Amino acid sequence: MLTYDPSNLKYAGSVLPSLTLSEAQELQFRLTASMSKHFTGDQFLSMGDLGIAPAFKKPKQTELVERTIADCFGADQAALVRGAGTAAIRSILSTLLMAGDAMFIHTAPVYTTTKETIRMLGIQTKPIDYNDLSEVEDVVTADKSCNVFYIQHARQQPTDTYDLEALIETVKHVRPDLPVVVDDNYCALKTPGIGVEYGADYSTFSGFKLLGPEGIGIVVGNENEISFLQSRNYSGGGQVQGYEAMELLRMLTFAPVSLAIQNEQVEEVCRALNVGAVEGVDAAYMTNAQSKNVIVELREPIAQSVIKISNRLGAATHPVGAESKYEIIPMIYRVSGSFIEAQPDLKEYGLRINPMKSGASTVLHILKQAIHEAGMAR
Repeated sequence: MLTYDPSNLKYAGSVLPSLTLSEAQELQFRLTASMSKHFTGDQFLSMGDLGIAPAFKKPKQTELVERTIADCFGADQAALVRGAGTAAIRSILSTLLMAGDAMFIHTAPVYTTTKETIRMLGIQTKPIDYNDLSEVEDVVTADKSCNVFYIQHARQQPTDTYDLEALIETVKHVRPDLPVVVDDNYCALKTPGIGVEYGADYSTFSGFKLLGPEGIGIVVGNENEISFLQSRNYSGGGQVQGYEAMELLRMLTFAPVSLAIQNEQVEEVCRALNVGAVEGVDAAYMTNAQSKNVIVELREPIAQSVIKISNRLGAATHPVGAESKYEIIPMIYRVSGSFIEAQPDLKEYGLRINPMKSGASTVLHILKQAIHEAGMAR
């Protein structure tokens, strides 16, 4: 279902609210305030230590970065793990569940790596339509077999409309003891809040998607379980080293404002396409299909050709880490796998566009030329 507003923006289902530039600045200031609370000046200007400091069973700088991140999000504790957002999810689910245990999930296509996590951990799942809070309340009240309520913050399908805060409140109202785990990938430092700030027990996300170094995942939440998660990672080789943790923290500082500017350009691309800026576009609407982006539906089934031509014209045609530090030029790419599973026609008619760090004018110039060339070659 599409909704419209007077400025020619269109939305699939409900687009998650994004931080304004002013709000992003305030988040940056909040993060730096947390840094000053947990670091001395000399410590912060250190590149970071290595190995297992006896007092912390990890590098001391890593411990200080974890304290800073937990403080910024108002959580008891944070853990940095290897394996980016996927490992963050796997780490907390393997801490909370045994093989064969069950958890609630949304009735929607499951993100590919999450689906694999469910398989490899032997987790049973019970789907509920998260868009229907009455159904959520009834099923969670009646079914005591599930030991976790799992939520993906970003949209899993175009028709999703659930509000994260309201969903968490509904679950906690009827089952305050039921752990709520939120996959906040693609949403942390971009939206007004993450799961733990809305009452969830745990939030997980990737530092790589927030300009940080490759492979670092973040878990924030309740102290006991996160301490247990960390105690199982006792190998020195499994630790996030101090210099990596410091690089992550430094880059997190710049992520909110950079992503808020990017959000403005996403909206400008959508607005321009809906007033006819590019011929051959049948519809354009914003989604949170992973990152906030513009889904373009073409009049002709030339999506694959448009993507190929866009590469030659200077657009990235595949992601690196979904807004990682390497993703500067605009991305013109296929629609996400879960969206194609929900709407198969999007494979040939759909494009996913993210300006990344470029302006809307650059995106529109490349798209206009690529659609024209693909149409002429058909």
